Amino acid sequence: MRITLKQLEVFIAVAQSGSVTRAADSLNITQSATSMSLADFETQLGRKLFDRVGKRLQLNDSGRLLLPKALDAIARISEIEAMAASDAPLIGQLRIGASLTIGNYMLPGLIGSFMRNHAGAHITLDVANTRHVIEALKQFQVDIGFIEGFCHEPDIEAIPWCRDELVVFAAANHPLATQQTVTSADLADADWILREPGSGTREIFDNAVLGRLPRIKLLMEFSHTEALKRAVETGIGIGCASRRTLDEALINGSVVVLPTPFLDLERQLFLLIHRQKYRTQGLEAFLTHCRQAFPSQSFAPPPHQ
Repeated sequence: MRITLKQLEVFIAVAQSGSVTRAADSLNITQSATSMSLADFETQLGRKLFDRVGKRLQLNDSGRLLLPKALDAIARISEIEAMAASDAPLIGQLRIGASLTIGNYMLPGLIGSFMRNHAGAHITLDVANTRHVIEALKQFQVDIGFIEGFCHEPDIEAIPWCRDELVVFAAANHPLATQQTVTSADLADADWILREPGSGTREIFDNAVLGRLPRIKLLMEFSHTEALKRAVETGIGIGCASRRTLDEALINGSVVVLPTPFLDLERQLFLLIHRQKYRTQGLEAFLTHCRQAFPSQSFAPPPHQ
């Protein structure tokens, strides 16, 4: 049996895209060459790796078992190639997935400082809600994830990273903004503008108000914090978001934080890694960088490779 790196690359591309056509485009080869390579690979293994669901190719049990091993092999070969090049850095490519608050307000600075010290690094950042980040990790579409909510997937290791504070806020001209105290009844009577279900912010908010507010009058939902903030600034409702996202609005006075000591809105931010993910030298370097940025948090040691 002679399995080639090209066959592994084709298998990974098809697994991650669910389509021979999209895999061929990503690899910059023809569709026929992609199909032939995949067919030869399955023939050598003596088993099918995909089920056809309509026009989509979906990994079967054998394919799901093989995918992390194929990714591991490609990552190790890439490291060997980097070591063989005399002046090549050993960081390579890192694919990061992050939920919105972390991706938009925390990671840009961290990535920038990391790349200043590792000029050869190539980093891509996919910013989406918590549910999307977890799914991308499960499919090995990203190497590392950062989320604001919780992850209950057994195949994904959730590492405590740093703390964050959510606040309830309103426009400066909102009736609640001038009150020295705000009660649970006030919040129950207000119109709310919130993040969408599936976001970490929404999950923490729902858990915080459960049993403390008799009802929530939901006016609008947004998938982006900036849109939520702009809507609250108009005065039509109150919102809940990370204090990190409101710095500019608080400084210019367009919004105010409402006192809500009866709500527990502090949250833990998590760093996620698939348990079967091979930790390259570049990934380990980025983990160290993240740990040093928030030294009060402890990281789990890497699994034995």
